[in-house]
Amino acid sequence: MTKTLIFLPFLLLFIVGCASTIDTANMTSEQRFKYAMDFYNDEEYDKAIQEFDAVMLQFPGNEIIDDAQFYLAKSRLARTEYILAASEFSRLIRNMPASSFVPEAQYNLAECYYKLSPPYPLDQRYTKKGIEEYQAYIDFFPTDPKVPEAEAKIKELNDKLAHKAYNAAVIYEKMDYDKAAVAYYDNVEAIYHDTQYAPMASFKKINVLIGLKKNEAALKEIESFLIKYPQDENYLKVEELKTKLEKSAPETAKK
Repeated sequence: MTKTLIFLPFLLLFIVGCASTIDTANMTSEQRFKYAMDFYNDEEYDKAIQEFDAVMLQFPGNEIIDDAQFYLAKSRLARTEYILAASEFSRLIRNMPASSFVPEAQYNLAECYYKLSPPYPLDQRYTKKGIEEYQAYIDFFPTDPKVPEAEAKIKELNDKLAHKAYNAAVIYEKMDYDKAAVAYYDNVEAIYHDTQYAPMASFKKINVLIGLKKNEAALKEIESFLIKYPQDENYLKVEELKTKLEKSAPETAKK
């Protein structure tokens, strides 16, 4: 009798455990998807991923598939698995182009690369990919409500690329590779003309050209600076440089 009483709690636990086990094999597609969504809403993303995968394997061609694919990608994103999430969002966009989830998937695809974008001194492949995907979102869904956010993110990522290019020019200048520095400052102005680094690059280029005694080229860059950047903090300094160059070489100023 004593042995039976000792064994009884374990038997009850076993029975309760078996009773609480959910048989997913016989669920309909809607039931299986809801089962997965319950994990997603409870932020149990690892289990949600398993269940969304199971939905797609068990019900290929079902109308619920794009829902499962989208929330599988969202689960990866929530787990900060950005490369895997990007792959899943891309799969939805590529394989289910008629899905109502495509606009949000495209935005979230760009978000994955935004999250992967490293500090400016490092390799910027993900930064460039983020810009590309945000631009695709804007081009294909120009009336979508998140377009202003995408535009702001593009500007932020472009600033990072400009910072990297500007920093490279500064390094060349410090190493006395002045011709290379001028070329890099030119690139910053040409490619990233709508960033804060464009006037900075122009100002630095003017000073490098003066150091190289290329006064005519410096004056040309000064004229360009004064036209393009009238509100820049270095505007008065550039005007002073112009005055000095014109006084020291009046014949150059006439050209």
